[in-house]
Order: sequence, then structure tokens, then C-alpha cells
Amino acid sequence: MFEERRARHQANRAFEHGDGVTRYRMQQKVLAVGDDYWIDDDAGDHVYKVDGKALRLRKTFHIEDRSGHRVATVQRRALRIKDSMEIEDADGNRIAMVKKALINPLRDRWHIEQPDGPDLDVHGNVLDHEYTIENDGIKVAEVSKKWFRVRDTYGIDVGPDADHATVLAAVIAIDTMAHPGD
Repeated sequence: MFEERRARHQANRAFEHGDGVTRYRMQQKVLAVGDDYWIDDDAGDHVYKVDGKALRLRKTFHIEDRSGHRVATVQRRALRIKDSMEIEDADGNRIAMVKKALINPLRDRWHIEQPDGPDLDVHGNVLDHEYTIENDGIKVAEVSKKWFRVRDTYGIDVGPDADHATVLAAVIAIDTMAHPGD
């Protein structure tokens, strides 16, 4: 038990010091047809394009790499009782499900289920873009609006052991569910 706690603490300290962490900047631009997000790296280069399809019955986002190849799709599934969004890889296979469960009127709990990986928990203030994504207490990613002064822009730090496209897709799903009218 003590060794597990120490290992989690060391992993989180390494994350805080930026060891192997990649910082992305996500800027949402609302256009007439849909929501387009540009995800840039630290140098300001476009890494992923998120193409929002607004003219569909359910919100859908296609995530493409800089070569234009689709790496993931985020969409709300029809006939779901709980508020959730599914993340699929380029071949249409489900790689994650982001779920929001109401705990009480003032606090939501977010959970990311991965069929081929560990389930992840979201902690912090999702509405203000100040939260972490953790695997069994070890920080996988951190989201913060404080790192940038530009409106509708926030940062995502992703750890070296995480699948970056899946984490970024989960952040898009969380943002979409937390801010449904935006």
C-alpha cells in the first residue's frame, strides 16, 4: 500500500515537472456551419484539426492529423439515458466512452471507460477548464485555461504513457457535454 502511494506520488511529481509531457493548445472557433477546433503544439503548429458537424441530429466531431487522416470521431449516441459521448478510432471501433453522472445538483462526476485500457477519472472544475484526468490516482492529463490569455483557448498537458488522440478526444467530449449551448 505504501509503495503504491509512493509510486503514484513520484509519477505525479514527474508529470508536474513536465517529464515527457506534451502541451497542446486548443482554440475553439465557431463558424456558420459548425465548430472547428485547432489543436496546436507548444510551437504553435497545428497538430490536429477537429471538424464539428453541426448539421446532424447529434453532435459529431472528426479529429484529423495534420495530413488530413482521421484519427478519431467523437459523437453522442442516440437513445442514451445517461449523458455520454463515444470515441471511435479511424476504423469505427469504440476506443472510449465519456460519461457524465450527476452526483448532486452542484457537482458532476466524469468517467472515461476504455475497452482496451484503464478506466480514467476526471477531477476538478470541468466548467472552468481546470481539471485533471487520472488513472488510479496517477495524472494522465491536465486541462487549464490559466495557461493562455486568449478567449476560448485552453491548454492540455498529456503524459508520455497516454494515447494523445484519445485524451484530446475525451477533452472535446467533456467540453461538449459541459457546455452544451456553446
